[in-house]
Order: sequence, then C-alpha cells, then structure tokens
Amino acid sequence: MKTLRIASAALMGLMMTTSFATPSFAGPNVVSGPGVDPACFAPWNADTKFFQWEKKEGPYRIAIVNGFVGNTWRIQMIKTAKAFAEDPSIKDKIKEFKVVSTGTDAPAQLGAIEDFINQGYDAIVTIAVSPEGFDRVIRLADRENVVIVPFDNVLDTDTVMQINEDQLEMGRTYSRFVLKELAAQGKTSGKILEVRGLAGNSVDRDRSIGVHEVLDASGGTWEVIQVVGNWDDGTAQKVTADALAVHGTFDAVIVQGGSTGTTQALIDANHPFVPMAGESENGFRKLIAAHSAEGLKAISIGQSPGLVAIAMKAAVSALEGNVMPQLIAVPLPMSDYTELKDGVNYWSDLPDNFFTTNEFAPCGVNISGPAIMAQTEENVQ
Repeated sequence: MKTLRIASAALMGLMMTTSFATPSFAGPNVVSGPGVDPACFAPWNADTKFFQWEKKEGPYRIAIVNGFVGNTWRIQMIKTAKAFAEDPSIKDKIKEFKVVSTGTDAPAQLGAIEDFINQGYDAIVTIAVSPEGFDRVIRLADRENVVIVPFDNVLDTDTVMQINEDQLEMGRTYSRFVLKELAAQGKTSGKILEVRGLAGNSVDRDRSIGVHEVLDASGGTWEVIQVVGNWDDGTAQKVTADALAVHGTFDAVIVQGGSTGTTQALIDANHPFVPMAGESENGFRKLIAAHSAEGLKAISIGQSPGLVAIAMKAAVSALEGNVMPQLIAVPLPMSDYTELKDGVNYWSDLPDNFFTTNEFAPCGVNISGPAIMAQTEENVQ
C-alpha cells in the first residue's frame, strides 16, 4: 500500500509538471490601443476594444474557409485570396495556404474550421455562413492560440477580430440616393423593388435593415417588394423579371448584388429606367455609363472581394504579436452616374462579373484585375 501511495504521488507530480510545461492559451488579451497601422486597420468606432495574441514565429499556415461559392463575388474573392497569397508583400510570411468552400451548411463550415485548428494551422480566415453558432470553434481556437478572422459576413460576437464595411450604412446610402433622385422627379411615394442577397447572412440582414431605416424615416409612403437574388446575376435577373411580370412598373430599384442581372431584366422588359442603387459589378457600371442619359441614375457601392486580402494581412499581423482592433472598418468605395470613367472605376475590356473595387491604398494592397482573373475558384488542398 505504501509503495502504491508513493507511485501515485510520483504520477501526480509528473502530471502537474507536464501541465505547467505545456503552454495554456485563452485567446487574445484585451489591451489598450492604439493598434498597429491604424491607417489600414482602423477601429470601427471609439468604443472598439483591442486584442493582442501571443507572438508566433513565422512563416504561418493559413486557411480560407469559405461557405457559399455560387456567385461571382465569392468566386472573385477566392481568386483574390490566391493572388494575394503570391504577392511579394506577404508571400514569404506564408508557409502553407489552403482554401475550401463548404456550401451553405453551417455544421460543414464549423467542421472545416475545427479540422484546420486540429491540424495546427495558425490562422483561419472565414466568411461565416451564419452570424451565430461559432462559440465552440472560437473556444477551441483560443485554447490552441489560433487566430480566426471573419470578414464580410461577420459574427454577432466581439470575441474575435473581424473585418467589414459598414453594411447598415451601405443600406442607408442605397435608400438616401434613390430618395434624392425620386425627390428630384417630384416623387415622395411609390413602389420600390428590393433585390436581397443570400438569406441568413449578416450582410443581407444589415443592408436591408439600413434600407428600411431610411425609407421608414423619410415620411413618404413606400411599397417595397422584396425578392431574393443571392447576390448572383443570373438569379437576380430571373427574380427581377418575375417581379416585373407580377407587379408591373417600379419607381426605383435597390439591389444588393447581381446588379447587372437586375438591370438587364429591366432592359429586356422595356421597363423605363428608374433610380437604382447596387453593387460594384463591372457590368453594372458599364450599363450605368451607357444609359445614364436615358434615365439610369444609379449609385454603385462596392463590398469588395478584396476584403479577403485585408483579412489575411490582419491575421498575419496578429500572429506577429501586434495590437489589433477587434472590429476593423474598411471605408465604403462608391461611385454614382456622374463619376464613372472607363479605365478608372470601371473597365470596358474586363468581364461584366468583375468587381471593380480591389485597391486599398492605406494597406498597400492593390491586386490587379489580370492577377485575379488568372486564378481559379477551386479548393486548394
């Protein structure tokens, strides 16, 4: 019995020694700002807190875990990530780079993130399928000192570093623009077509909230017909055509994405040009430039696929031990029908489905159209 007690005590001592010898992480520390490179990594507002992770030696293993890949924005985003991974500014800091797209199923995306954590990846950049349900993988990442960076469709949490444009403000700007153009026509009421994005995503939700905030506060009587275009030209064109067939004419159109398809549906139906607000697709800007004199008074606001490059850059910066804002704000790049110039903010020689905003001068990021288009949307295993 005495021998057993001695052996047990020795075993307990060994376990305690092993436990103390193994690093124990609990995620980033909340620290005081300012953060590194505030011109690039701008805090969302004055209340944004700051994170700092324990420094790791590079180069790093980085994974992109995308969800939905069935529209041109997501395809260009993946191509942009691949192009940026080869950029001289970051290439030597990346040891291994993987890209997967898991579809619209949240458990599949969570499973892929968990798998990369378990494989020992240093950072995971992701577009969340849902703004909720990531608590388990966040805790796992914190335990393993892995940096998770949601961007675009962000999470309803302040426990991870995230990067986005202000989606509420984008929706508000959509509505302000069309209301201004309608007021110039003497209209203070009417029927508006709202072509929404991919259901269940925070971007779609927040943009629509912003749209209706401004419409509701305008004092006008607005009938809003909503259809779901999935931010995809083909889908948006079909649902717009269906809406025109059922509801007749509209006084204005707000389209979150698939703007080229929606505009083409209006043209095909011989619908008169009306004030429009939409995304930054090259085809949409081509159509605005071609038809603005005929009444296509439109604004094009870009949610850039190039956000993935800022997310990758932020992940590397965090791994290097720099102080980072929890929520990083990227300004809204926009041009209206009075500002479009071929070769400057749209390109007649590039495809319609190319998104035009991929330059982030404060971050030193400028991924060229040819470099992006040379990539594929296939997974990198």
